Amino acid sequence: MLFSTPSIRAALLLSFAAATAGCASSAGSYGAAAAPASLPASVPNLPAALQPPAGQTLSVVNDTATTEIYTCGPSKESPDRFGWTFRAPLAELTDRAGRPLGSHGAGPFWAAPDGSRIVGEVRARDPGPDATAIPWLLLSARSTGGPGSFADVKSVQRVDTRGGLAPTQPCTREAASQEVGVPYTATYYFYR
Repeated sequence: MLFSTPSIRAALLLSFAAATAGCASSAGSYGAAAAPASLPASVPNLPAALQPPAGQTLSVVNDTATTEIYTCGPSKESPDRFGWTFRAPLAELTDRAGRPLGSHGAGPFWAAPDGSRIVGEVRARDPGPDATAIPWLLLSARSTGGPGSFADVKSVQRVDTRGGLAPTQPCTREAASQEVGVPYTATYYFYR
C-alpha cells in the first residue's frame, strides 16, 4: 500500500491497530501460557550466533505486528535504475498481556513510556526458516534515555518473523520518493 510521506505514520498506526486487534491474549509462537504475561516459559532455541552473551537474562518479550517502511529512489550504483530502500520500522509495542511497552523506530530504537530508551546495533543475522520474511537478528543495545524498563537492556533478539520484505511492486522514476509500508510480525526478546 502506498502512503504519502505526511500521512504515513497515521496510516501505519491505523494499520497496526487493525492488525493487532484481538491479538493481545495470544500466547505467541513460543507459547507462554504458564509464564507471566511478558515472559515465555523458556527462552527460544536459536542458532548459536543469535544467542545473547553469557550472563544476560531475559527481561521482556514482545510479540508485535509492525511495519517496515521502504522508499522508492535511484540506485546508488546506477542513478538511472530505481529500487526500494529500507527506511525504518514503525511500531507501537505491547507486552503479551496487551500493556503498552513503548515504540520502535529508525536507528533502530526502542523507547518506553517511562523515558527509558535503547538503540540497537546488529551483531548477528540469520535468514530464519521463512524465505518470504525479514531476517532474524541479534542486536547489542545501549541506553540513550533515562532510567526505566529499557535502561538496563543489553541485547535484543528479533525472531519468528513473518513478512516485511521490500515491496514487489515496481519502483520507477515516476514513483520516486513514494513510501510503502510493508506489514510484518516478529517476537522481540530483551535481555539484561
